[in-house]
Amino acid sequence: MDRSSPDRATQQAELRSELARIVSLCRNGEFPAAAERAAPLLDRFPSSLQLWNLYGTASYALGRMDDAERAFRQALALKPGEPAICNNLGGLLLGRGRLDEAIACFRQAVESRPDYARAHFNLGKALKDRGGLDEAVGSYREAVRLHPGFTDAWVNLGVALKEQGAFAEAEKSYRRALETDPDAVDALYNLAALSVERDRIGDAISSFEALLRIKPDHWPALAQKLFQQARICDWSCLEEFAAVAGRLGIEGEAVAPFATLVFEDDPERQMLRSQLYAHQTFRQEMPPPLAARPKSGKIRLGYFSADFHDHATLYLMSGLLREHDRDRFEIHAYSYGTGRSGAMREAAIADVDRFTDVHGMADHAIADLARGHELDIAIDLKGYTRQSRPGLFALRLAPVQIAYLGYPGTMGADFIDYLIADPVVIPDGEKRFYTEKLLFLPNSYQPNDNRREIAQAGSSRADFGLPGDGFVFCCFNQNYKITPREFDIWMRLLGRVDGSVLWLLRSNEWAEANLRREARARGIDPDRLVFAGKLPHGEHLARHAHADLFLDTFNVNAHTTASDALWAGLPIVTRAGRQFAARVAASLLAAVGLPELIAGTDEAYEALALDLATDPDRLAAIRAKLAANRLSQPLFDTVGYTRDFEAALETVLEGQDG
Repeated sequence: MDRSSPDRATQQAELRSELARIVSLCRNGEFPAAAERAAPLLDRFPSSLQLWNLYGTASYALGRMDDAERAFRQALALKPGEPAICNNLGGLLLGRGRLDEAIACFRQAVESRPDYARAHFNLGKALKDRGGLDEAVGSYREAVRLHPGFTDAWVNLGVALKEQGAFAEAEKSYRRALETDPDAVDALYNLAALSVERDRIGDAISSFEALLRIKPDHWPALAQKLFQQARICDWSCLEEFAAVAGRLGIEGEAVAPFATLVFEDDPERQMLRSQLYAHQTFRQEMPPPLAARPKSGKIRLGYFSADFHDHATLYLMSGLLREHDRDRFEIHAYSYGTGRSGAMREAAIADVDRFTDVHGMADHAIADLARGHELDIAIDLKGYTRQSRPGLFALRLAPVQIAYLGYPGTMGADFIDYLIADPVVIPDGEKRFYTEKLLFLPNSYQPNDNRREIAQAGSSRADFGLPGDGFVFCCFNQNYKITPREFDIWMRLLGRVDGSVLWLLRSNEWAEANLRREARARGIDPDRLVFAGKLPHGEHLARHAHADLFLDTFNVNAHTTASDALWAGLPIVTRAGRQFAARVAASLLAAVGLPELIAGTDEAYEALALDLATDPDRLAAIRAKLAANRLSQPLFDTVGYTRDFEAALETVLEGQDG
């Protein structure tokens, strides 16, 4: 009697039953149990496409990428071109950074099934990651055409359009996403971020608040909302931050570390936030460090930034680029920012050996290009600041990777080997809060260009709305750095120095209105706050001549604005804190030979500022000392700084060889 048919039927019934159980486990998120149940069945039912797909899905969810890839490929061997399996394998390959293979899988999926909206969506993601922004937009548009209620596709279309600079279209896409799902937090977050990009700060805050009503524990939205409030000097954000300071960005969801710097001076918490951000943001499989290039000829040094244009970073860097020793170093610059013209940029192009504009290119493409140049050292000039791309460094651009200048703190990332600093900006007691190896320069970490031109003086105080005779305190820091802690001191100084005014940078109209309101609340006539608009850099330097004393902010000091003031001959009073950002001005003052202007407490800061404002002889002596030190002390010795900088880099490479 032939028993094969009943046995086969029994096996097929068993397989159907097992598949149903595994599907149920996967739907319930019980992936360990699903994988455990599926694994022993693979030998018994090797021709079951669904079983291989389910095992691959469970393995993928568990992070067992090699097992998942083998399973999906086995499924495709059983049925080549199966759209769902192609889509699954493509998603896995996309997560592993194998973009070309992922794109091929998604293309196969949509060729086999042209109405497969999810595969068009995933193809868009892969194309965008590879730098094909126009193609990505096309794929996202096809996804929403096929499925108008596809919320995530509308969001991703908006992101791609924003990167193309099509802000109005991007906003429409985000709003379409919200029509499909009013509670879509990604749509609200990106809509808020777009408003920030367009300087619609009020709209940004409103969108973040709407998101937080839906998801109160959305830390990234809360951090950004608070930072936008700081930008307009709405100080209610400080109390809100204090209530969550021990948890925000330290547990749960990571937040952009820069957004929290102004709210507290705590290098340990800032390190924890940076570590969590790096861990959660750069989850793709990172390549191991590159092997050191055999020693031969010049050291190849690559600078990566969005700021190779008329920007504060390039004002600081221009002298360093110009003075690099071309007999020992080959200088590469990689520019990924939108600013692509101007005299500062042209000078930078002339001052490096190879200038590569990589704007619009994907991280993987830039990394491949840079690795092809065989750099010895790659330097990140952005860190976690606006338009930064730390993901480039996660892909390993060079055997040695260094954080420098742009971001005042630790990046908390395994892929950053060194942080350039100095003994003032990171004192001994705070070193443990930096995950990088610290590369100390002998004087200030900050470069300066001693050829920066100050415009010819031709203006008067009256041209800027300043009194002819009164004492002028000033602070040209961005307004977000101002908190009630220093503002209270400033208002007391105005109250004690008759006829004095406070000259501030005008960051935005809302900040100006709020600061005037805060002055009135402290019994000071709001008209004693004078706001300065933006000027070309040389003219900005020249107007410092009309101020008497620069008052620094605390948690985030003046950085470029401090060196601007000192170069223009204006003394600064600073209060040295603990974190990097709170010690920058102290570093600069030490390097220009004026440590007496560094206060250790809030009280000492106030007393020093008052003394200088009421003792003309002492202030005149300080100004004379600054005028003499400006060209004799290390801060503005561009050539000396460059030699120290290069020696530090050579030491790193020698240690690597050892």
